[in-house]
Amino acid sequence: MDRLGIEQTMNFMRRFPGRGMFAMFSSSLSRAPARPDPALLRKLRARIRRLEGHAPGPAGNRAPDVVTLGAADIDGALPWRGLPRAALHEVLGTDTGTGNAAAAGFCVALAARLAGSTGLVLWCRRGHDPYGPGLALFGLDPQRLIVARGRAGRDVLWAMEEGLRSGVLAAVLGETRELAPIARRRLQLAAETGGVTGLVLRPPAAKTAPGAALTRWRIAPAPGTAAGPRWRVELEHCRGGMPAAWLVEWHNEETGGFTVVAELRHGPADHAAGPAAAGAGRLAG
Repeated sequence: MDRLGIEQTMNFMRRFPGRGMFAMFSSSLSRAPARPDPALLRKLRARIRRLEGHAPGPAGNRAPDVVTLGAADIDGALPWRGLPRAALHEVLGTDTGTGNAAAAGFCVALAARLAGSTGLVLWCRRGHDPYGPGLALFGLDPQRLIVARGRAGRDVLWAMEEGLRSGVLAAVLGETRELAPIARRRLQLAAETGGVTGLVLRPPAAKTAPGAALTRWRIAPAPGTAAGPRWRVELEHCRGGMPAAWLVEWHNEETGGFTVVAELRHGPADHAAGPAAAGAGRLAG
């Protein structure tokens, strides 16, 4: 999808909130009235409260709107008792063969939590479309996903900013290597303005620095089980919080969230990946 397509998509979703991409091509075939989108209504109410000064964003003094990760240990380690919406979060992989795939799987799982059953997710990237079954493994319905492909990194950042400002998405996931301080700030401001959560997926060697991103996570693969894939989840940076690390398992069918298997305090990450990482390894198609 090019820039014109993204603009047309955003305009369509502003006019018809809560309707997926299929509705763009079949709106004339359905006469049933559209039901209110709970996720959109929640974001609109939160945005109105912020504009009225009653509920500042993550930089303010009052607690922001959050989505819980489903694991009390991780939620409790975050100052907001969950992952703040309408904010920017960075996720990086590790220097292993499946490190980037594990980070992508973690991002998709977060996006699925943010979207719930009705929200839309915009994925901005270069290259091929994500692998549909891999998305479903982490709870994200491919029909709730919009993919914007850019020719260069600046196109990805532009698409992310447009999506974050749209106010009609549950989350925007973008893949980029370079993220200058001014780009971080623009994305964070766009997230606050639109009330949309931004997830930035970056390669392991990407330069990191304290900036506008509210949290920064580093994800390493771990041997999985029949119950679901496992990751070593490290919270490297958290505004107002402390670094921490856990061995985490994803349960899509049972809880749609994360389960902490163990808290990790010292020692190197276990970079081995079991069969359950196969779905994550094929996310990129």
